[in-house]
Amino acid sequence: MEKVALVTGASSGIGLDTAFKLLKKGYKVYGAARHTDLIKPIEEKGGKALYLDLTDPESITQCVKTIVEEEGRLDVLVNNAGYGLGGPLECVPIEEAKRQFEVNVFGLAEITKAVLPVMRAQRSGKIINISSVAGRFSSPFLGWYHATKYSVEALSDTLRLEVRPFGVSVVLIEPGMIKTPWGKIAADNLRKYSQDTAYSQNASNVADFYDKNYSEKGHISGPEVISNTILKACQKKHPKARYLAGKNAKTIVNLRKMLSDRAYDFVASRIFGFK
Repeated sequence: MEKVALVTGASSGIGLDTAFKLLKKGYKVYGAARHTDLIKPIEEKGGKALYLDLTDPESITQCVKTIVEEEGRLDVLVNNAGYGLGGPLECVPIEEAKRQFEVNVFGLAEITKAVLPVMRAQRSGKIINISSVAGRFSSPFLGWYHATKYSVEALSDTLRLEVRPFGVSVVLIEPGMIKTPWGKIAADNLRKYSQDTAYSQNASNVADFYDKNYSEKGHISGPEVISNTILKACQKKHPKARYLAGKNAKTIVNLRKMLSDRAYDFVASRIFGFK
């Protein structure tokens, strides 16, 4: 039986590459994003493109309803959609912080809630949440982003226990430094919300760090490292609860575990060039 997968945030990077890999492995793939013109390549390779706005409950309901009506089942949900909001905690408007949670946390939760009745009825399914190493440590000027990823980690751990009796697996993928638009978006927001503030110098140094490392010349992992990990989790009968993957992922997490808070603060300040 052909398995059916839904990949959110499928317009570029990890999401698009994941959709392509699942198609090659014989999955019926639905790629979802707000900009459906950017997911046409999925249709060209035999998949289907759906409009999805994770801040709109009706859009979420319609997306899942379409798949279930057409296929009668849903085997894999890859919760990939999300973005990074940079800026000093004091300076980021609370409305922007709320939107960060709407997309990265509440939207993820809403679409997960929408697919669970189908998966429970099947007594099978995989929910793969794309978290980040940012859910295992914190860094300056990304407080709201870290907060959303910590939330995804906590919700995933809870959900894994709740749905296991129904044959549904919940998997966390924790990317390290990956060459996607995330770095530029975070850096641009950081500069936007820190200019002409008391944080401008240090924030500029952090933004420069992201620009340098997430550029085309940056020595970090490509999105295929994460899409390969997602595919691995999809194909495993009993996948692990967590997969760390990508540049410095294991190093960052292990370093944070080893260091005291004071030592970590010192190291982080040096890395980001704090004055």
